[in-house]
This record gives sequence, C-alpha cells and structure tokens, in this order.
Amino acid sequence: MSPLIARPSEALRGEARVPGDKSISHRALILAALAIGESMIEGLLEGEDVLRTAAAMRALGAETTRLASGRWQVWGRGIGGLVEPEDVLDMGNSGTAARLLMGVLASHPISAILTGDASLRRRPMARVAVPLRAMGAQIVARAGDRLPLAVVGTGEAAPFSYRLPVPSAQVKSAILLAGLNAPGLTTVIEPQPTRDHSELMLRHFGAEITVEDGPEGRAIRLRGQPELRGRPVHVPGDPSSAAFPLVAALILPGSAVRLPGVGVNPLRTGLLTTLKEMGACITLENERTEAGEPVADLHVAAGPLDGVEVPAERAPAMIDEYPILAVAAACARGRTVMRGLSELRVKESDRLAAIAQGLAACGVKVDADADSLTVEGCGGRVPGGATIATALDHRIAMSFLVLGLAAEHPVSIDDASPIDTSFPGFAALMTGLGAAIAPAEPVETVTEDA
Repeated sequence: MSPLIARPSEALRGEARVPGDKSISHRALILAALAIGESMIEGLLEGEDVLRTAAAMRALGAETTRLASGRWQVWGRGIGGLVEPEDVLDMGNSGTAARLLMGVLASHPISAILTGDASLRRRPMARVAVPLRAMGAQIVARAGDRLPLAVVGTGEAAPFSYRLPVPSAQVKSAILLAGLNAPGLTTVIEPQPTRDHSELMLRHFGAEITVEDGPEGRAIRLRGQPELRGRPVHVPGDPSSAAFPLVAALILPGSAVRLPGVGVNPLRTGLLTTLKEMGACITLENERTEAGEPVADLHVAAGPLDGVEVPAERAPAMIDEYPILAVAAACARGRTVMRGLSELRVKESDRLAAIAQGLAACGVKVDADADSLTVEGCGGRVPGGATIATALDHRIAMSFLVLGLAAEHPVSIDDASPIDTSFPGFAALMTGLGAAIAPAEPVETVTEDA
C-alpha cells in the first residue's frame, strides 16, 4: 500500500506534459508487431498497462526495444507470423490489453493463456469471447468468461459481421484485429460511435478500412489479410490523463495551466464538451494532426462552474472521465446529472459505486442508481476529511486526490500504486503545478455504503 494525501491548495500555475495516450499506445505496439519491418514509436505511455502489452508482443515473437523515455523501436512479424508464447501472458490490470490480445490471438493458429491481477480477473470477457468464438477461435475460461482463460486460435478465421450489443471500442477493436488474418470483409456495426483509434491506426499502417454511417449505426469494414508496413507513430498526450490537472485548474481559484500536445479526437472530447457547458474556460491552440490523430495544446483557467445534465449518448466519448467530472460537479453550483453510466460498474472497480461512496464520505450530497449519478454541487470547496478506498482503480485514486486539493479538509487515498498503470509521475506533475500532494500514513479506509 502507498497511501497519499491531498491537502487544500492554492492556485495551480505552469505547463505540464501528460503521458502518452494509453489507448493509442496499446494499439501502436500491437499493430507494429503485426506489420512488416521497423516501426518507431514516440511518446509511448510507459505505464504498467502498456508495458504488459509490450511484453506480450515480445512473447509472441516481435522485437520491442526501449531506446529512450517514450521512444520505442518495434520489428514486426507480419500478419499471421506470430509465434506461440512459452509462458502465460499476464495482462496485469489492463482490460484493454487483455481484450485486444484476445482478438489478435483468435485468428492465429497458436494457443495462449491470459491472466491478470485480482481486479482484472473479476472483469467480464464474454463480450469479446462470444464474437471471437463465432469467428472460429476456441476460448476456454472461468465461469462468466473471466480470466484466466485460454485462447486456441484458428488458422482459418471466417469473415464476420457483428453488431455491438453495447458501445465498446475494445470489443470493436478485438474483432477488427481478428479480422486482419481472415479473408474477405470483417464488419462491425456500432449503434453509437466509440473511440476510433483502431480504425485510424489500422489505416496509418496500410490496412483497407472504411467507415460509413447508416440507419443501423456506424459500419466499419476491414478487408482482411493486408500487408501492414512498419510506420512511425507519434502518440499524443492522453486526454483521460489530462483531465486530472485540467479539472484541478478549473476548481482552484486563480489557476492557469497549459497542457501541450493532448489528443483531441472528437470521439474522446465528451469531457471538454461537458465542462464547457458548465462554464469552463478551456481553449485549444495549435491544432494539428499527428499519425492520423487530432492534437492540440489546452489552456485552462479557473472560474465558476454550474451543474448540467449530461446525456446518456455522450457516455462513449467520456466513459473514463466520469470520476473526475464528478469532482468538478461537486465543486460546481447546482445539480449535475449524469446518465448512461452502467458501463462504469464493470471497469477496474465498480466506479459508479466508488464515486458515490467517496463523494458522500467527503460531505457531498450524491445519489446513484444502476445507470445514473446525481451530484449536488457545493458551489466551491467541499468539506473533505475522508480516506478513500481506491479498490485498485487508478482513476478513482487520482480523482479523489484532485478533490482533496479543493476541499476544506485533506482527503487521503489508501493506495496510490494503481496510478502507475496509466499515469506514472502523476503526483510529481501535480506538485510541480503547485498541488499539495504527499505521502500519508496508512489509516482505516472508508467502507460504508453511500
């Protein structure tokens, strides 16, 4: 356990570069391993989740070499060229790594066993296993299709058309990755658009992929068995990581922070849209495109926020940002209602319950049901004074540290170690801007229901 405490802070000032985008980092390593030749990746997130993917691709035969901080060289095997791993592939805490690797393995004639930490072993994999089995893979898992599980890939994967039952970029990506080694067209239809990093990066590496909106939703069609070629990739700053210093700057009066090189993919900017509706002062400068991804420098200035209603259809564009949005809502004036949050119950923790429990412990009036969260804002600093059980969830940990900066009394978290899965150096970056975050003595954690 590595407890941290966040104490009431004054204005944040300065510039900070957030780590590389986690979703793009996973995909860059995987597609570079499936390409022929050399790929140079700049800005790769070196958090534990992504390092698990790098280790897995190395175990499957690709050459992955760290040349410098965030700079990696990958020599790929080509589609169909992966080798059977000699040991179990441990995905740690990364659901993205596990689900995407299941897709890669499904259409290769090799067998592999995947496992993960206690949190990941509780998370559902059926949503990926079901369509991959239909493509010809054998997947043997624990009850509920949970890890550890074995994937016995097929060398004769069938082209496949699948309509996503729930919006999920991970499921979509797993099917597309499996379709790379299947002849003909693989089609995924999503009723609501989800983050499209896989589509953009597949195209960047040379795949033939089309995206078309129709009456049933968005149809993504991939022609299988292309020859992917190694390419340079520049990974932008992760908007989900940028969300923490961004919201901290908004809720601490007098703050002004610049976050350069952040990804602003339209399917990832739901938080920015919502915060602007709340009255946030956020400007995008130097907008550009890097490796197919839109990027900008974010300038953030503190100011009063007002509660809003966040529609359910916005959830796919900000599913990872609801914990930190709830912190902004707690400091806003009036009521904020967030809908369409059922997916939060099957993240690294039951995030919906964790948010509600933590806010209540900090003196914020909150109500949660199966699919929504209502927060009554304090119109400024929240009472605070609690210690939060993070349940191995990095986003819960960081969100409540940010809340502690804008509280009347310090807020502690019981374990900061999960933060390294997505945001290594988080505490140092925040203290560099002026935040009062420091190690804390272990204490009893909050366990009561909200």
